[in-house]
Amino acid sequence: MISPDEIRTKAKSWLGKEFNEETRNEVLEMLEKDEKKLIDAFYQDLEFGTGGLRGIMGAGTNRMNIYTLGMATQGLSNYLIKQYGNSGIKVAIAHDCRNNSRYFAETTANIFSANGFEVYLFESLRPTPELSFAIRYYKCQSGVVITASHNPPEYNGYKAYWNDGGQVVAPHDDGIIDEVRKITSVNDIKFNAKKEKIKIIGKETDDIFLREVCKMSLNPEIIKEFSNIPIVYTPIHGTGVTMVPPALKLFGFTNIIHVPEQDITDGNFPTVKSPNPEEPDALRLAIKKAVESNAELVMATDPDADRLGLAVKDRNGEFILLNGNQTGVILIWYILSQYKERKKYKGNEYIIKTIVTSDLMERIAEAYHVEFFNVLTGFKFFAELIRENEGTKKYIGGGEESYGFLPGDYVRDKDAVSSCALAAEATAWAKSHGMSLYELLLDIYVKYGFYKEKLINIVRKGKEGADEIKAMMTVYRNSPPEKINNSRVIMVNDYEKQVSHDILSGIKTSITLIKSDVLQFFLADGTKISVRPSGTEPKIKFYFSVNTKLESVGKFKETEKILDKRINDIISDMKLL
Repeated sequence: MISPDEIRTKAKSWLGKEFNEETRNEVLEMLEKDEKKLIDAFYQDLEFGTGGLRGIMGAGTNRMNIYTLGMATQGLSNYLIKQYGNSGIKVAIAHDCRNNSRYFAETTANIFSANGFEVYLFESLRPTPELSFAIRYYKCQSGVVITASHNPPEYNGYKAYWNDGGQVVAPHDDGIIDEVRKITSVNDIKFNAKKEKIKIIGKETDDIFLREVCKMSLNPEIIKEFSNIPIVYTPIHGTGVTMVPPALKLFGFTNIIHVPEQDITDGNFPTVKSPNPEEPDALRLAIKKAVESNAELVMATDPDADRLGLAVKDRNGEFILLNGNQTGVILIWYILSQYKERKKYKGNEYIIKTIVTSDLMERIAEAYHVEFFNVLTGFKFFAELIRENEGTKKYIGGGEESYGFLPGDYVRDKDAVSSCALAAEATAWAKSHGMSLYELLLDIYVKYGFYKEKLINIVRKGKEGADEIKAMMTVYRNSPPEKINNSRVIMVNDYEKQVSHDILSGIKTSITLIKSDVLQFFLADGTKISVRPSGTEPKIKFYFSVNTKLESVGKFKETEKILDKRINDIISDMKLL
C-alpha cells in the first residue's frame, strides 16, 4: 500500500510545467487543504483495462483527465504503429454529452494526429453505435468514444475499438494494455496536433448511418398504416437526441412526442438521479408525458445511446417497464417471425445472446430453426463472433439482459438507435394484429414458455470486500450445492475451468468460450442460476432464471406470482438477503 508521504511526492510531480495551470492549481489546493481528496486522486493509477478507461474527472493519476487519457491514447497509438506501420493509419472519434467529453475527444484527436494518423472526429456528440459504424465505413484501424455510459455525472470514460467496429478483444486488448503501461511520463505523450490530419465529420456520416438503420425495417407497409402511433422518446440529456428522432421519422413514424427538458444536452443530468434506462426514475418524466398524451410506447436511451429502455401499457392501460430480457425477447421474436413471414431465410441465419440472458431467446430460435450462440457478457464478444462468421453465416439479431440489443451487423456494438426504430415497428405490427406490445409479450410466453428473471447485486467494498467475493466464488466452485430450494443441481458450468459437468451422468465436456470467472447452476426444475463478480464495481452478481408453462394470457398474473415466489425462495435458500 502506498504511504501518505509517497502520495504527496507523487502529487508534487504534477506541479511541473508539463501540466497545465488548471491542473497545477487543483493539485496544489489538494496538497494544502484536502488530504482525503489528494489520497483518492493519487493512491493508484487509473487502469487501462480491456474496455478502456473509466473514472471520476479531476487532477491526479486516479482520475480522468487529459493526461491519463493522453497516456492511454499514446499507448494505443504505439500499438497501432506496431501493428500497421508508420503510415496509412486511420481512426474515428465520437463523444457523448458528459462534462469535458468534447475536450477529451479533441485531445484524443490531437494526439492521434500528432502520431501521424488520419483522424475522423465527429463535429459534436454522437451515439456510440454511430462511432462503430464510422470505423467500418471509413475503413479505420481503430476508434475511440468518450463516454462513461450511465455512470454518475462526475465520471467520464474512454472506450477503444478495433477495425471491425467492435470493442477491442484478444489478443489486441492485452497488447494495448502493455503499451499503455509503458507510458510512464506525460512527456511521452505527443500533444502537438497536426491539424491538417483531423477531418471533422457530421451530417454526411449521419445520413449514411441512417440509411443503414432504415434497412432494418421489416414491415414498411404496416408503418404507413399506423404511422401516427403516439410514441414518447427521451434521450435523458444524451446523444440519442441526434439520431433516434431522425431514425423514427425515416422509418415513417410521424407522432414522436419529446420530453423537452430531457432533450437538452447536459452532462449533469439535472432531471434524473441516474441517466440509466434500467432505473424507473429515468423514465418518470417520459411516462408522465405519455399519460398526458395518451401515447402507446415510451422509449429511453442512455447517454451514449447504446442501450434502450421501454415502457408499455398493460391490459389495464397502466404503463409498466420492460426489463432487458423482455425487450430482447420481443425484438428477437419480431425479427425471426417476420423473416419467416416474408420468406427472407436463406438457411444460414443466426442470433446471439449472452450466457446470463433469458433462455427464452433460445426457445424462440429453436422454434424457427435458427441457429443461436451464447457468448460471455459484453457486446465485444458479439462483434468477435460476427467477424468469425462473416461470409458464411448471417447475423440477424441479438441482445443481452442489460438493455443492449443489435439488429443487423452494420454496427458491431449494441445499438439503441436501430433498436428504438425496430421496437416502434413491432408496436405497429402488434397494433395491426389487434394487440399491444405488452399483449404480444404475453402471447410469446404462452407459445414458448414463461421465463422470469431477476438480478441481485451484493456489494462488498474495499479489500476485505474483494476477498469476501473471491471466497464466495471459491466455495461455490469447489463445493457446489447438491440442491437449491429442494431442486437437485443437475449441471454446473464453470467458465474459469472451462468445464461443463453433467452431474447425473458424471460426464464432463469442454466449454469453448474464453476463461471467465463465472459459474452456472442448472436445476432439475429448469432453474438457471449464474454467479459472477462484477468487472468494474465492488459487487458479486447473481442472475436467476425460472420458467414454467403459461396456460393462457388470463393466467399471467397468477403464474407470475408462482415464479416470483420460486425466485424469492431460491434467494432465501442461498442466504443471499
